[in-house]
Amino acid sequence: MKIEGKSYKTIWFENNLVKIIDQTKLPHKFVIKDLKTVKDSINAIKTMEVRGAPLIGATAAFGLVLSIIENNDLSFIKKSSEELIASRPTAINLKWAVNRMMKKLNGINEKDILKIALNEAKAIKEEDEGFCKNIGLNGLKIIEEISNKKKDTVNILTHCNAGWLATIDWGTATSPIYHAHQKGIKVHVWVDETRPRNQGANLTSYELNEEGISNTVITDNAGGILMQRGQVDMCIVGTDRTLSNGDVCNKIGTYLKALSAKDNNVPFYVALPSSTIDWSIKDHKQIPIEERNSEELSHVEGVDENNEIKKVRIYPKNSKSLNLAFDVTPAKLVTGLITEKGVCEASEKGLKGLFK
Repeated sequence: MKIEGKSYKTIWFENNLVKIIDQTKLPHKFVIKDLKTVKDSINAIKTMEVRGAPLIGATAAFGLVLSIIENNDLSFIKKSSEELIASRPTAINLKWAVNRMMKKLNGINEKDILKIALNEAKAIKEEDEGFCKNIGLNGLKIIEEISNKKKDTVNILTHCNAGWLATIDWGTATSPIYHAHQKGIKVHVWVDETRPRNQGANLTSYELNEEGISNTVITDNAGGILMQRGQVDMCIVGTDRTLSNGDVCNKIGTYLKALSAKDNNVPFYVALPSSTIDWSIKDHKQIPIEERNSEELSHVEGVDENNEIKKVRIYPKNSKSLNLAFDVTPAKLVTGLITEKGVCEASEKGLKGLFK
């Protein structure tokens, strides 16, 4: 996708360095950052310089490449893999990518391990890009159906950022939107602000603006009344972990949007690559829900009159706060899952029908 008319991916390898777009600076500053060590990769994941389940997975894969460059020692590489997995607990792609890398590297001699690791990390990156493109093509059919019936602009509500900045390219929830736009279908996106880190306002709206797609930022609590007024034709969100029974773990606030959608008969779709499916957990209570620093709630960032990024406190100094990063939307509230292999019902039967 594009920034200021130039095409970018979210991560790439160049001159033994991993290059990322520092998403903590967006939308106010566009900064390309170098990751030189595996610790840099872990820090980038923890501080959300990179975020979004697929991109976190790719960053972890390249993090293992950096660990080999840094110290081609099996015990060091194994320790690095454990630290990468622990850096953010909820998104399943992180563990999936690290385990895939370690399985590929098992038994490889020191002479060949860097080349094989780099090729596998690149394969994970390219695979995700292909998955996201196909998610878009499959989701496009849903938007086309609504457009053909409505004969007017299709209004889509999304939550958080499941755009190309959360993946390698295209995004998950945004991919059908980008494909619809490229096909000439009129779309308008309601962008949830998504407190506390404002990934919707800061990243999704930024992306859509760069692609020339009509969008409006709304507070997280405005979606319900827009649905009541008939101003939302469909919802599309991403996911950090989807269980085999169709339950969806996504950014905090997704569950409330799904409830509003159900009450107002608005289709609620979840877009995901197969790497985000957790086949091992059957009960959503077993999902580790990340609890982040309360300062993300009590402080906000913005730019001052000198275009400098500043952080200010908005809560009373002694107020306590709880910052849960994710919630779970039960499968019964999900209209369908949009994957790289097609659209299915949110159930074990639906998923296994696509992924045998």
